[in-house]
Amino acid sequence: MTSPMVVEAGAVAAFRSVMLRVQQAAERSGTKPDRVRVVAVSKTKPISMIRQLYDAGHRVFGENYVQEIVEKAPQLPQDIQWHFIGHLQSNKVKTLMSAVPNLAMVEGVDNQKVANNLDRMVSTLGRNRLRVLVQVNTSGEESKSGVDPSSCVDLAKHVKLSCPNLEFSGLMTIGMPDYTSTPQNFQTLSNCRSEVCKALEMDEEQCELSMGMSGDFELAIESGSTNVRIGSTIFGPREYAKKQ
Repeated sequence: MTSPMVVEAGAVAAFRSVMLRVQQAAERSGTKPDRVRVVAVSKTKPISMIRQLYDAGHRVFGENYVQEIVEKAPQLPQDIQWHFIGHLQSNKVKTLMSAVPNLAMVEGVDNQKVANNLDRMVSTLGRNRLRVLVQVNTSGEESKSGVDPSSCVDLAKHVKLSCPNLEFSGLMTIGMPDYTSTPQNFQTLSNCRSEVCKALEMDEEQCELSMGMSGDFELAIESGSTNVRIGSTIFGPREYAKKQ
């Protein structure tokens, strides 16, 4: 059986390999590497493994489940920039915001109700404006959260114009698990950004694109992604069997 220390050391080596691949993909696309944020997605992984990456210099981590992020964040340094990724239930907003004062971004908001709840909770807690990305369902899968591409402008407008405690920062998408629709997903999200920026009179450089995961992050960067969410390539396979 592999010891935890060996697994954690492997995660640091894998992280460094990922950062090199990100740099190379950015250079191929004519983008400065520091324009691409790498979110290390640590769901189902122990705090000790996150700490290893933290000690290696990384500061941006992501979680997909409220119960995990509220358990882990208080046990880790406060200068970590936490991202909550994916569908957030309205009734979990207070729990998330109260427990994670260093929550840097919510990726992503997929309806007006959750946007309104986040907006109110930021005000209630007296926090600085919270950056949010609007989640778009680019693959058309019923099982996926996110607004239809035809509705992305309306939700982005609502966040920007009706939620003063939120900062509309861009768009995100989660593609199909087998990555078969990846190129189309990326193009659809890019098209959505063009429409949103035109409607909101924003510079496209001010509107982030969060797209790309372990299996397609290099293509995502080459397609204009500014935020890639990488889990298993850094941390190894998920350990869902440990979750009840």
